[in-house]
Amino acid sequence: MAAPLSIRNLTVKPFELKVLERFEHLATVDSGQGLQNITNLTKNFTSLFSNSTSSKPPQISDDAKSFSHEEVSIRIEPLKSLKTDIKPAQPPIHMLRLTFEVDGERHRVDTPSHKDDSIVLTPMTPNPQNSYTAIYLPQCSQLTLFSSANLPSWMRKFKDSTPLSALSIPGTHNSPTCHKALPSVRCQATSPPEQLDNGIRFFDIRVQPENPGDPSNDKLVLVHAVFPISLTGAKYFRDLLKEVYTFLDRNPSETLIMSLKREGTGPATDQQLSRILHDHYYAPDPTRWFTAARIPTLGEARGKVVLIRRFALDDSLNSSGGWGIDAATWADNTPNATCPSGDICVQDFYEVLETENIEKKIQYSEAHLERAAACVCAFDNPAAATAVVQKKQPFFINFLTASNFWKVGCWPDRIAAKLNPAIVEHLCVRHNAGEEGGGDGGTGIVVCDWVGLRGDWDLVRCVVGMNARLEIREGVD
Repeated sequence: MAAPLSIRNLTVKPFELKVLERFEHLATVDSGQGLQNITNLTKNFTSLFSNSTSSKPPQISDDAKSFSHEEVSIRIEPLKSLKTDIKPAQPPIHMLRLTFEVDGERHRVDTPSHKDDSIVLTPMTPNPQNSYTAIYLPQCSQLTLFSSANLPSWMRKFKDSTPLSALSIPGTHNSPTCHKALPSVRCQATSPPEQLDNGIRFFDIRVQPENPGDPSNDKLVLVHAVFPISLTGAKYFRDLLKEVYTFLDRNPSETLIMSLKREGTGPATDQQLSRILHDHYYAPDPTRWFTAARIPTLGEARGKVVLIRRFALDDSLNSSGGWGIDAATWADNTPNATCPSGDICVQDFYEVLETENIEKKIQYSEAHLERAAACVCAFDNPAAATAVVQKKQPFFINFLTASNFWKVGCWPDRIAAKLNPAIVEHLCVRHNAGEEGGGDGGTGIVVCDWVGLRGDWDLVRCVVGMNARLEIREGVD
């Protein structure tokens, strides 16, 4: 028998559950060919995050009649979880509709969803002030509620004084690898512009100078390890950067953290790469970049590319203020390591040689999430922060990525199919859930493969949603 329903409120507002309704499986659904009655729904419902192709539960129509209607008053405070005695939905036997009240407005949600991703709560009030999203996890009878972030400009609500490292930031690994490519080379389902529009604010970029011996040649080829990112021709960093600039011009409240690394098979050196980047990409318009050797505030970074450099500098660029956040010394294949600069704490265990090791990767990823969650942002007054605050709050960069070219089950898309749902469940159910946590509950920078596949951005929404405690501390409404 399924456990009673638990509800977790990861918003800054109290929710009050007001109405419970249950609907038989004879609900009216839209089949795509007009409305029809489902009278013989016999296939079993599978998990929201399953890769199975089994049928989904039907969508409850607006004119459907419930067989059970109960008025209740169950309050869930901000950032709290509540175990109720409510029996969850039992598809295909019946569906459950919950109606909540928030700030005097009512919003309803049906569980389970008829879709394979999150559920936007239906407002019952015309012109509602706020929008909310829910993720229902039938395997643990949990409904988690988030504010529906405006993903193209989700940073807008935070104060300029917010350290960038205090934010929970979704990112992508080998961000431009969305093209036709070798199976272990392609890591993304969507293009960089689509990633940006859906909330991604960290890009992981690997480049190879096309002609490093010619200082006038600015061409940087996008690569993944020794391979080009496309089988149909070279792709170039300049084109990618134009797309980033276009997005930032359209959304000046936002920033993009860009980790840059030299890879490939050519004879180029890190020093040559640093000169090309500086002379051909930074120098023509320095206002587009933040290249100080420290973590900026959000106000300093808005509208700019924040450089994390995974390469050594040419001597001419070594200066005391200098050139980008230093991640040149990056521990390889590590479950937890801090760069000598102190600005980066990374989980980048990627040698998942067998499918059995995916569970180890999940454990390392969850542990790094909890390290980030324990931090408390000191804002402008470090002395006022509690003892859990470190002298410097680094970027916690957490790669949910791994691959093994020789093992089909360990290609990036196969690993992501297991890792991404596992992290969604962790964030919804367990992340910073204990009273003893004491931190801001952030995630750091969560770097994903194959996010956005078939329109599923739930992992991004979860990460952005984990900024709620920081919103409360900043007094953001």
